Amino acid sequence: MLAFDTVPPLSLYVHIPWCLQKCPYCDFNSHESDGALPEQAYVDALLRDLEAELPLIWGRPVETVFIGGGTPSLLSAEAMGRLLSGIRARVTVPALSEITLEANPGTFEQARFSAYRELGINRLSVGVQSLDDSALKRLGRVHGAAEARRAVTAAREAGFDSLNVDLMFALPGQDAEAAARDLREAIALEPDHLSYYQLTLEPNTYFHARPPGDLPADDAAWDMQAAGERMLADAGFAQYEVSAYARPKRRCLHNLNYWGFGDYVGIGAGAHGKLTFAGHGEVQRRWRPRQPAAYMQAAGDPEAIGTKDLGPGDLVIEFMLNALRLTEGFEASLFAERTGLPLHVLRRPLAQAEEQGLLERSPTHIRPTELGRRHLNALLQQFMLDDERLARDLRASRLNIVSLDG
Repeated sequence: MLAFDTVPPLSLYVHIPWCLQKCPYCDFNSHESDGALPEQAYVDALLRDLEAELPLIWGRPVETVFIGGGTPSLLSAEAMGRLLSGIRARVTVPALSEITLEANPGTFEQARFSAYRELGINRLSVGVQSLDDSALKRLGRVHGAAEARRAVTAAREAGFDSLNVDLMFALPGQDAEAAARDLREAIALEPDHLSYYQLTLEPNTYFHARPPGDLPADDAAWDMQAAGERMLADAGFAQYEVSAYARPKRRCLHNLNYWGFGDYVGIGAGAHGKLTFAGHGEVQRRWRPRQPAAYMQAAGDPEAIGTKDLGPGDLVIEFMLNALRLTEGFEASLFAERTGLPLHVLRRPLAQAEEQGLLERSPTHIRPTELGRRHLNALLQQFMLDDERLARDLRASRLNIVSLDG
């Protein structure tokens, strides 16, 4: 049994699964809308879903809310208002909690975004992806560069003072000069946060089945990333995660809870969650049906939720998969606090990663080196550990504690 002194912070993720058009690189659970959305039925389903989770999270405040997709900005202000008021009626959301909405420029309406801000949404994440019209067309985006610029300007006018822009690099046909120009133009929009990440060919996407023939080589993509990191630092953006850059006090608190292996309830079609049951010494993954119609029919039925209790090996790799993405790494004490396992069970892989120059440690802190950040997959391989061996190490560490106490 895992040993917890406390439960992690709790967040809420809400998934809106519809888009105007499926992008060829997207592996998220998103579905093209074929007309008017079933807003009322879907919001009803979301609230039934959340209500069914309440016995598992009694008394725990929801510290951040993230409404993602898909394209959540397809929802009308009325539907969004009913969703948020329904959430607040069921769980405690402190007044200053971060509430993020993902939006795409192709679905932007000034009046709708002003209404979203009045509803209490205080952080907006705009999926710009590029400010080059030809690149946007090849990426299958429904907006152009001019629309993206207008969307960011209008978001400011709507009152959003915490604004993220998503931008990709290593696009088909893109060279270093084009990538730098794209990033300069994004910085000129004056966002508070930039998610700057490489286009990757994910399984089950159109691009994976039919890859563009002119993607930059790995070395060229790395040079783009390194140049982008320097440009962002010069512009006052501090990198705090593999692809996240923020101005002072503008880090995404919701994502930081993920990367710190916090808890979260996930509601919506295909949404995933993770909950810690400290009294039972368990950590559980939970997920919903992916298809919107199936989800709406099943929402609120506990039998429709997939679950998996995480074993020691799962906990180790999932914690490291998240925490080692952070530039600053993590406090050593956080591992035991979030996994229920003593740090002692990692003595061998930590030593090996340190010897290979992928990791550095102090008595209180563990962080990836620059080499470790560049070769993150190789670093994470060190922490793919066998459950049986971990269980033996765990029993041995507890016997040692007992003998020392005796």
